Parts: sequence; C-alpha cells; structure tokens
Amino acid sequence: MKTKFTLESADVKLIAAAAEAEAIKNNWPVSICIVDDGGHLLSFQRLDGAAPISAHIAPGKARTAALGRRESKVYEDIINGGRVSFLSAPGLEGMLEGGVPIMKDGQCLGAVGVSGVKSTEDAQIAKAGIAAIGL
Repeated sequence: MKTKFTLESADVKLIAAAAEAEAIKNNWPVSICIVDDGGHLLSFQRLDGAAPISAHIAPGKARTAALGRRESKVYEDIINGGRVSFLSAPGLEGMLEGGVPIMKDGQCLGAVGVSGVKSTEDAQIAKAGIAAIGL
C-alpha cells in the first residue's frame, strides 16, 4: 500500500491567502479556486471587482489542472495548435491558462485555478499561492 499526500485545511488557507495577496498587490480583481486531487472544491473566493464569469472559469481551470495533473495551459496550447477535437474531452472545461496543479514528489495534491485578468497573470497568482506551502 502506498502513502498519499493530501492537502490539509491549513495548507488550503495558506495557498488562498498567498494567492489573494498576489492579486491584491497587483490590483487584479480575480476569482481564486482551490480543489483537491479529484477536482472537488476546497476553497473559493471572488475578490472585489472580479467579473461574474470568473466565478465559473476559475473552478473549471482548477478541476482541469487537478484531473489532468498538468497546467491547464497545456490543453490551451494543444487546442491552439490545431487539435480542436480536444474540446470534446470529457470533464475538462477550463482549458485556458490559469489552472496549476499542486504537485509533491510526483503526486498531485490538488490544483489552484484563477480567472479574471490575463491568463499569464492568472497563472502567476496560482503559482504564488502554491509557493506559500513550499511547492
């Protein structure tokens, strides 16, 4: 039997606080979602001024990154590269940059999805959150 790493409540709070701090520091109104390795919601926050649609996009990006075990940008690149049939992949709805898996020793613990500003900035916020737990 293998040992599996999991996110604890304290980890989720640290990730959320650091991601929010990165967004606020840059004056970026975004929605931030954290999910477990199965894509299930652990935390969600919509910052002041974030577009309503971002509340739907951020969780999609997070789930996509968690279930795929890779950044959601990978899927965006595949589609932009011409493989549009990938849009029909079941269960993946956030195939835009801004979803980042939380990885430890090759295992996915979950993911952070951010939406509301440029995709590269969304990813920057997600990565800042993950860095708060040393990953």
